[in-house]
Amino acid sequence: MDTDQWLRTAKAAGAAYAVLVAKHCSGFSLWPTEAHDYSVKSTPWRDGQGDIVGDFISSCHRYGIRPGLYYSTSANGYFQVDNPGVVKPYDVKAQERYNEAVMQQITELWTNYGELFEIWFDGGTLPPEQGGPDVRSRLLELQPQAVCFQGPKEMSSLIRWIGNEDGVAPNPCWSTTDIISNTIHTELGAEEEVGECPQYGAGNPNGSVWAPGEADMPNRKPNQWFWMEGEDQLLYPVEELVECYYNSVGSNTNLLIGMVIDNRGLVPDADVEQFTAFGQEITRRFDTSQEVTSGEGEVVELIFPSPTEINHIVMMEQIAEGERIRSYRLEALVNGQWKLIVQGQSVGHKRIVRMETVEATSVRLTVDEAVAMPLIRKLAAFHVL
Repeated sequence: MDTDQWLRTAKAAGAAYAVLVAKHCSGFSLWPTEAHDYSVKSTPWRDGQGDIVGDFISSCHRYGIRPGLYYSTSANGYFQVDNPGVVKPYDVKAQERYNEAVMQQITELWTNYGELFEIWFDGGTLPPEQGGPDVRSRLLELQPQAVCFQGPKEMSSLIRWIGNEDGVAPNPCWSTTDIISNTIHTELGAEEEVGECPQYGAGNPNGSVWAPGEADMPNRKPNQWFWMEGEDQLLYPVEELVECYYNSVGSNTNLLIGMVIDNRGLVPDADVEQFTAFGQEITRRFDTSQEVTSGEGEVVELIFPSPTEINHIVMMEQIAEGERIRSYRLEALVNGQWKLIVQGQSVGHKRIVRMETVEATSVRLTVDEAVAMPLIRKLAAFHVL
């Protein structure tokens, strides 16, 4: 096993952060937990002295990638727990033992490995008032600055699921919402699915909670998150990953791509090639703009020194001050005439607009509706061949 190889591959793909599945639904733990024996310490690997979580965190620091950990409280086969985090068949004492194990494990993960950039809950976490462990208080105590995927709404930094595992965000997609998890826990052992709620994936421009979307997808299809021998042909072609980039990063969300580890403890060779080519293609397309500007107000104009071929425009709001734009128009000045490129709604962190190639002398962003002064962090034009 070589976690450096994992993170080198992630770096080659252009990753800014990486999330290790420290414990998935089976309950097996990739670190030597004191909560139970179902972990790496009970295996012959490194004579039971290994710690995959520790190796992963160290590799993240070596390669300048911010570390995150996935730990699902809602499902654990070892404890016979299923969504939304309830022992089945339900037993009070068994539930108490499970809750204690969860508290022990999250304390280990959130104490022993330094500051985490993101914590992935996957389906949220059952609150103590509904019979679950007090994850919220421990999180606020130990990792208050972490970005929490489907985490407790009291956290200062939240990120939400966009409703599919295809790497495709809705359009428009807002950074604010009123719904954090894909389920609403109504009573002990019961849940109401809200994935079909229109606001869930797309967000709500007037939502009360800042929780941008994270579009997740595996790098193998269909929906194949785990390595199986002889399945390299299931890898997404690079051009399909690029399309997902447009439909996620280019639609105001982060893109989280699953990376499988094979029976050598490595990212498979074919996957390394795929991720590297993907990173190179994104860099080729967006590393160098024809022209770039920033500004504030209802109109921001990008002026070229001479007629210039363009076919992509990237817009970014200064989201540290909120998501202010509610509708906008993009136009290009072609042969002295303003040509409408697109009308849209949300911009947020980033909006990538593709268009037919034109030779323009200027690009104009007009904000038709906003809730405060529009702050444009970036308006850039590209010519992608």
